[in-house]
Amino acid sequence: MTEPTGYSKIQIALHWIVAILIAAAFFTHEGMGRALRDRIQQDLSGMEGATAHTILGGLAFAFILWRVVVRIRRGAPEPEGSAIQQSAAVWGHRVLYLLMLIAPALGAAAWYGKIPALGEVHELAGQALVLIALGHGLVALIHHFVQKDGTLRRMLRSG
Repeated sequence: MTEPTGYSKIQIALHWIVAILIAAAFFTHEGMGRALRDRIQQDLSGMEGATAHTILGGLAFAFILWRVVVRIRRGAPEPEGSAIQQSAAVWGHRVLYLLMLIAPALGAAAWYGKIPALGEVHELAGQALVLIALGHGLVALIHHFVQKDGTLRRMLRSG
């Protein structure tokens, strides 16, 4: 498969949809420990007792899975910069994708399996995801405003 020179329109759309859903899920996580305890005590199942956080997290997970499939099928452009920058970009994306998959999977397992301990691990994974995503955004801004290369523009316009 030939390496693409830019991201497709669907990759760009999925990137921003996932970013918004992850941020929304993060900002609605307050009270989830209590919601899970209530779910267990009331023996609720399925979507009973669902919160904004669980719905947003489920949507995020669905879009993340779609994003992974598109990435596998289409690939991604090679990172720009020095060898160290390229390596950092590759490993940064690997960690980001891993956390994007692990955090909602743990949340779903905690919620549907009614396992509070997994909820604690989910919370840590979610916090790590948000920190890595913030770092990802910061590096994109550095590329755009300091290095003045085309890295950020690749996620704004298809190519």
